[in-house]
Amino acid sequence: MSAAPGSVLVTKELGRWYGQVVGLNELTVDVGTGVTGLIGPNGAGKSTFLKLIAGEIRPSRGEIRVLGEDPFSSRELKRRTGFCPQQDALYDDMSALEIVRFLLRLSGFGASEAEERAVAALRRVNLEESMRRRAGGYSKGMRQRVKLAQAIAHDPELLVLDEPMTGLDPIGRRDLLVLLRALGEEGKSILISSHVLHEVESLTENILLLHRGRLLAQGTVPEVRRLLSKHPSRIELSAQRPRELARELLAHEEVVSVRLSARAGHIGGQLDLETNDAEAFYRRLTAVAAAGGYGIESLASSDASLEAIFDYLVT
Repeated sequence: MSAAPGSVLVTKELGRWYGQVVGLNELTVDVGTGVTGLIGPNGAGKSTFLKLIAGEIRPSRGEIRVLGEDPFSSRELKRRTGFCPQQDALYDDMSALEIVRFLLRLSGFGASEAEERAVAALRRVNLEESMRRRAGGYSKGMRQRVKLAQAIAHDPELLVLDEPMTGLDPIGRRDLLVLLRALGEEGKSILISSHVLHEVESLTENILLLHRGRLLAQGTVPEVRRLLSKHPSRIELSAQRPRELARELLAHEEVVSVRLSARAGHIGGQLDLETNDAEAFYRRLTAVAAAGGYGIESLASSDASLEAIFDYLVT
């Protein structure tokens, strides 16, 4: 199975099923270095995919290579990857420090180095003050931090994170985003699964979209959006003379529809329009604005986000 230079993950016709239930179907991807978001609703196949990457389960068919290795049969690969699973399986009678240190010892680190790495990792996830308490008394967010700490403690090349935001409060989510950005800047490759689309989009533009076990799209947000040329782009305009502007824009074939809405406390209004050719529309609008007379005040695309892209693809 060939891969592009710099690939960290390659699959070819990868499939996994559980009896009659298909968890993943004919997945072929080539993921490069850096941060990549894995997006999809519950049941899309994200967790199945990440378990295959981590070597926790075997594929039912197809091929997968992680950092050039078979994840199910390579012990060395376990030292090069860090996996934060979605499920909670901590040892409640142990402290965070004991858990992370124990897992490092299982990975082959000596006692002294395992202690140092465990403490450093728990500090990095802001759990230093509680790391000697029993995990059975931890909140859900604290338990999530322990899972993150064990995933980064051995300094892996690739981090695989399954819904790492789950259970974190807003401050915890912010701290995690800061940590992931820092890890990315340090040269780590990260594959992060989430349904919190705006948070993934704040980390990276590189995305994989899964739905019902299949790959819907792969690329940057702008690249994925360009794949949707059959869907009209939604654009919002505010202007001092919205009715006249609406008549002007509707005269051109790239504008599909225009809806006018008033703005409270303002003499103008807002146009919500759809265009089947965004590039042509923006060129047209530039000329219209240069000609003046309509009082155009603001412009925004209401469907440039991952949320809108995902809505387009699954409906």
